[in-house]
Amino acid sequence: MNWDQIEGKWKEMKGQLREKWGNLTDDDLEMIAGRRDQLIGRLQIRYGIANEETSKQVDEFVSSLKPRVKMMNGATHQS
Repeated sequence: MNWDQIEGKWKEMKGQLREKWGNLTDDDLEMIAGRRDQLIGRLQIRYGIANEETSKQVDEFVSSLKPRVKMMNGATHQS
């Protein structure tokens, strides 16, 4: 999944983000609005994590979304 897709499905993604990073507020999620740089910045503020570590966590989170998204879109082919 890329960031254009995340922006397009932002309302659906908010729950998963809140599950992963519970310190993000509704206002944070509204302000982020699917933008990677905003997400990283908010996570740094809420968790006090360095930029490099935050970027790594965000990238790992996005990578973990791929199987869920395929299943939600009705794909039946599994590798």
